[in-house]
Amino acid sequence: MAQRAFAIIAALTVAGAVIVPVAAVLWRGGGATALSAADWAALRFTVWQAFWSAAISVALAVPVARALARRAFWGRSALISVMGAPFILPVIVAILGLLAVFGGNGAVNLVLGGLGLPKMDVYGAHGVILAHVFFNLPLAVRLILQGWLSIPSERFQLAASLGAPLFLLLEWPMLKRTAPGAFAVIFVICLGSFAVALTLGGGPRATTVELAIYQAFKFDFDLGKAASLAVVQLLLGGVAGLAALALARGEMLGAGLDRVVQRWDGSRLVDGVWITLAAAFLLLPLGAVLLAGLPGLLDLPASIWPAMLRSLIISLAAVVLTIALALPLATRAGEAASLLGISVSGLVLGTGLFLLLQPVVRPQDAALPVTLLVNVLMSLPFVLRILRPGVESAEADFGRLGQSLGLQGWALWRIVYLPRLRRPLGFAAGLTGALAMGDLGVITLFSRPGEGTLPLLMYQLMGAYQMEAAYGAALILVGLSLGLFWMFDKGGRVHAEV
Repeated sequence: MAQRAFAIIAALTVAGAVIVPVAAVLWRGGGATALSAADWAALRFTVWQAFWSAAISVALAVPVARALARRAFWGRSALISVMGAPFILPVIVAILGLLAVFGGNGAVNLVLGGLGLPKMDVYGAHGVILAHVFFNLPLAVRLILQGWLSIPSERFQLAASLGAPLFLLLEWPMLKRTAPGAFAVIFVICLGSFAVALTLGGGPRATTVELAIYQAFKFDFDLGKAASLAVVQLLLGGVAGLAALALARGEMLGAGLDRVVQRWDGSRLVDGVWITLAAAFLLLPLGAVLLAGLPGLLDLPASIWPAMLRSLIISLAAVVLTIALALPLATRAGEAASLLGISVSGLVLGTGLFLLLQPVVRPQDAALPVTLLVNVLMSLPFVLRILRPGVESAEADFGRLGQSLGLQGWALWRIVYLPRLRRPLGFAAGLTGALAMGDLGVITLFSRPGEGTLPLLMYQLMGAYQMEAAYGAALILVGLSLGLFWMFDKGGRVHAEV
């Protein structure tokens, strides 16, 4: 009973932390305003590109995750970790890498031109979808891979002994539970697309709601219009989340003895092709960033070290707070509440927090705590999507047994639940730390000069046309993000080959 009450309080706290800042912007802007024809066009494009971005990401992730789940090879663990890099990179850094590969003078167009084929134009709606698939395919692969690895080894052995079809008996029920949730999270992420649409949109026809909010702030300072668009965005994300939660149902696959899954099925050639294509698509742009960043390491200013320290503090604190909040929220209702964090515009959320804090404290004095809060709210949906299936499975398989032995509260979690959540907890902690390390959002509204984080310093170097130093800072940022992700993710794996 106490745990359920705590979960309700946590869910209400998360919802309030999102809704109250939006309400503050609405109040200061004088209430909601009517949307123009351009706003409705932006809304239609936002939904269209978010749907196709999420659908393509999940559709491609299924064969890639399946291949990784049933093939063991040298370097598999490192490949899985590095393939997650695009999702945890600062957006502008990853876009620079994408342009180096798919842009007008990129490697792909050089090959196409050499073959006498038409060149690829990366700007426009298809460019936005391409970038979103690049960013979100790793997330979809990891979410679905967690589902594959959660199938007990004994189920595969039983299916083999019976000659039963693996896909219909084991894999399809798992996909019905995991794929809708992955689709919903990616759909909501793409609803808030800003830097991608700004950089690759190519004009008004590829304007997203988030970009329209930015224009309302930057050029018109129309808080009412910005808040109205944010409410529409929030409703869209909420509807998408509720729909996915309603669809993500299916039977549990039961408990096992936590043995390593031994696979014998499928074609090694087909699995190898899928893994190779996915690795090339995700890693070639990262290689371009690496080559551009190495010369800039010698031009970095001394302010890089305190900026790195501030980013590390925010990142590690975000991991602790997000995991502590996520465990009691690992229910269907808790996950629905958490989706508000990525459904609302980060610009509106930051402005709302600024308006709320202004009468009490100078916003500059609360720069790091507010940045930490926003990172926790933004990370919660990903963490809960990772943890909730494992929590529900452990509760269904061992909850009654634990309670019959008199295990309650922390003892029940420590002995029964947490050992079976070690792998998803490590992945969730690594993802949270990496996202917080690369975040560039509220800190731009609050920080004093010289007191920013590493991503902010990188953007300041770019604004000062110190591009080599900016690439060097980007390379350090990539290294720290990947290092945090690898450290937590590796620590959470039950077996070295998983």
